[in-house]
Amino acid sequence: TVFYIGVTNNLSRRLAEHKEDRPGTFTAKYHLHKLVYVEFFASITNAIERETQLKGWSRQKKIDLIRFANPDFNDLQESYL
Repeated sequence: TVFYIGVTNNLSRRLAEHKEDRPGTFTAKYHLHKLVYVEFFASITNAIERETQLKGWSRQKKIDLIRFANPDFNDLQESYL
């Protein structure tokens, strides 16, 4: 399983884009259609800093973060569409 970490100013739009599976995109290549974790920030600068931090984490540390907030890795998309 692959994790996608990204920043957007419109989560519902980004989720719809990921569902499209546009050829040549990272999400299409790995069939990433499930939202299991999300954070919100008031500033894009803080969001980008957090994105960079998370991308530097080990896979296990990312799994631990997700499990803390979403123990069953449920798909959270319906909450944000």
